[in-house]
Amino acid sequence: MSDLPRAFGPAVMQAVLRSSAEDFQVTELPAFAPSGDGEHLLLTIEKRGQNTVQVAKWLAQWAGVGEMAVSYAGQKDRHALTVQRFSVHLPGKDSPDPASFAPEGVRVLEAARHNRKLQRGALTGNRFTLVLRQVQGERAVIQTRLEQIAARGLPNWFGEQRFGHGGGNIGQALAMFAGRRVRRDQRSILLSAARSQLFNQVLAARVAAGNWDSALEGEVWQLNGSRSVFGPEEFTSALAERLAGFDIHPSAPLWGEGELRSSGAARELEEQALADEVALRLRAGLEKAELRQERRSLRLKPDGLSWQWLGEDVLQLRFALPPGCYATALVHELGEAVDAGQAARARTPLAGNADEAVDTPAG
Repeated sequence: MSDLPRAFGPAVMQAVLRSSAEDFQVTELPAFAPSGDGEHLLLTIEKRGQNTVQVAKWLAQWAGVGEMAVSYAGQKDRHALTVQRFSVHLPGKDSPDPASFAPEGVRVLEAARHNRKLQRGALTGNRFTLVLRQVQGERAVIQTRLEQIAARGLPNWFGEQRFGHGGGNIGQALAMFAGRRVRRDQRSILLSAARSQLFNQVLAARVAAGNWDSALEGEVWQLNGSRSVFGPEEFTSALAERLAGFDIHPSAPLWGEGELRSSGAARELEEQALADEVALRLRAGLEKAELRQERRSLRLKPDGLSWQWLGEDVLQLRFALPPGCYATALVHELGEAVDAGQAARARTPLAGNADEAVDTPAG
């Protein structure tokens, strides 16, 4: 993300992130309590050094069911210590002993029956604990930047993990749009990467202009914690109060077929930001793929943001984010952080949202 602008000025810190799994902890915030009965076994699992898809395959083998019988709310990073839910469909079957499911780096924390399959995106967010090591920068300046983020929120970037090693997913998306055949799972990843690239370009233009968290003429507003949008409409004092209170946020397009919903100055900025040759090719490919125009909030507010110095050059950050948002967006606003887990991810040609979760449907 080093090539993206920063909303609060130049970097104030250099550090190392993800030196160990414990330095990047992610816990799903569940959207519901288990019903206590039903055909599905709902499991809360802690994993270290394992990816979500692999754990799901192991669960299918353990329960003696097909892989389609196992579901999860979102994919969590392999290079982290994560806690997330899975469900296993067991119609007419007793639940296996949860204690007997114990692959390396995996343990079951809770198990209960539930009356419905766990759907993708069925969570209220993710809670993070990040430890930054070898921190260089003045403590007082770093704290001021954190206070700014706590007060104003931060740009809702898609993280670099969305784009694969070296941003290679964008080149592969262009090749796919030009006719190259790809697997179905790869197609979903590449479509998401293309949409994310276009969104980030619009957000970058608004950060550069200083209006990423304020109103433009013709703005489309997104309700906080929701995918619902409204507008454009006249910017009134009531809307200004809702914007200041983080009840609503400006938005940008997740590209697809159909007309842009924005108008006026907001639409003009979006069209100008997406007028380069690569953007036009990505737009055309997404439209041909029949994805529909949607919107994503330009701003996010970390919930309960706190920080603590664990040592002379060790900084711990704690906060929660809505589904589909990236913890590295916050780190980016502080400065440059070398990701010690990046080398391992580079060995995977196609990477999805490896930062925290593919918490929402593809896109």
